[in-house]
Amino acid sequence: MKTIKPTSEQQAVLEAVSTGDNVKVKAYAGAGKTATLDMIARARPDRRGYYLAFNRDIASEAKRRFPANVNCRTVHSVAYSSVDRSLTARLNLPKEPPQHLASRYGLGPMRVPTIIGKTLELSSFHVGRMVADGAARFCRSAQSAPEEWHVPVDEKIEETAAADLRAMLLPHVLRHWEESTSPNGRTSITPDVYLKVWEQSRPTINADFILFDEAQDSDGLMLSVLKHQRTQVIYVGDPYQQIYEWRGAVNAMEHITAPQCALTESFRFGHTFAALASRILRLLGERTPLRGQSSIQSTLVEGGETPLIDAILCRKNVTVVGALANGLAAGHRVAVRANVDEILAFAEGADRLMSGQRAYRPTSLALFESWQDVQEYAGSFAGRDLLPVVQIIDREGTDYLRALLSRISPEDQADYVISTVHRAKGLEWDKVRVTGDFRFRTEDDGRTTMTEDEKRLLYVALTRARRLLDASELRNDLLKVFECAGPHER
Repeated sequence: MKTIKPTSEQQAVLEAVSTGDNVKVKAYAGAGKTATLDMIARARPDRRGYYLAFNRDIASEAKRRFPANVNCRTVHSVAYSSVDRSLTARLNLPKEPPQHLASRYGLGPMRVPTIIGKTLELSSFHVGRMVADGAARFCRSAQSAPEEWHVPVDEKIEETAAADLRAMLLPHVLRHWEESTSPNGRTSITPDVYLKVWEQSRPTINADFILFDEAQDSDGLMLSVLKHQRTQVIYVGDPYQQIYEWRGAVNAMEHITAPQCALTESFRFGHTFAALASRILRLLGERTPLRGQSSIQSTLVEGGETPLIDAILCRKNVTVVGALANGLAAGHRVAVRANVDEILAFAEGADRLMSGQRAYRPTSLALFESWQDVQEYAGSFAGRDLLPVVQIIDREGTDYLRALLSRISPEDQADYVISTVHRAKGLEWDKVRVTGDFRFRTEDDGRTTMTEDEKRLLYVALTRARRLLDASELRNDLLKVFECAGPHER
């Protein structure tokens, strides 16, 4: 492999690592974190290293790239090989339907108030899902036993009712966890269960140093595991690309106590994109700007005719559907990086609601009692994310939605890819268009703002392009946010 001369920032990382102490590396988008990790590994050929990632593809790519002294694995594979086989054998048992779990626990349908003033019925299916999901969230945390905040409650439910639900369901979550880990258990488990059992065993990772990639997306469980290691741990991640709070990520970069180095020079794009990304970073309270490359010409499209692109990035699955419909209507070959199964489930759920039945899937429809309720919610400010797909179904029908998905092309045969921002994380394209479905909000004083997690999601979206970025659908709202920014955000 060709030797790459480290930049001054990469050299600072290598020097910090050479002390043998734990180190955390804050690496901005496209700032060469993988190359830096490779340099760390090659600088100590006589030491045994472990590279840990959550994503199997990332771990496989690392295995091809890193030297032989580094064992590249996913966190789940390490845990799987360390726990009792009788537990992992339960992964293949038939899964218990949520409504059966609820019935076995003596739980039935419940009526609760919502934020839009209506009372709705939580089905046995939904109640069972809350119990199972509460146990799963506990498994991804550092806590020794389930707590009320582990129980997920839909955002449509009124706050006081949500708190009561969590308190009422907590004993059932604890029971579900105890059944999952019982030596005499007869029910199926998820990978989260054996991961939590592994964490509670206080495991020792047999290595001289550990490279922990994408640290910003870690959860409390993995932080707990690494905290108890007696070997050197190098945490690498971008705190501003932490976009998985909904599944238990805690932004490890803020919770790790270790000397910090920074990689602020992006090798992905030029100064124009770096300047735009730095504006978003300022909104997040970051004072150090992202730097681009003088040798890369990056063009920002702010209006007019949309040029040919390689990728369209959407905030939501439902926006992917609209973009897919438009692309196919224009005769394009389109690939999709999104949760296609959830979109298909939306069609099935819509059919059930239209026929007077409750929809169990997807979760976005599980709380509604009729299709009319969905239409009303989609027309509200809170439900605006659902509006594009609801309009397609109302106009064309659910079979049209299924037909759209059947016409998706493989990525290597497509004119371009349509992706959610979550699925685009870690990827890059030459020419990217970002859709305007991000959540901007107007405060009582008239200021236009965004939540912190929305800013991070936007930062990820705006840093995927190398040479051309079409953010014209966001331009007006973004300008308002920049104009309304507080002193610490400017």
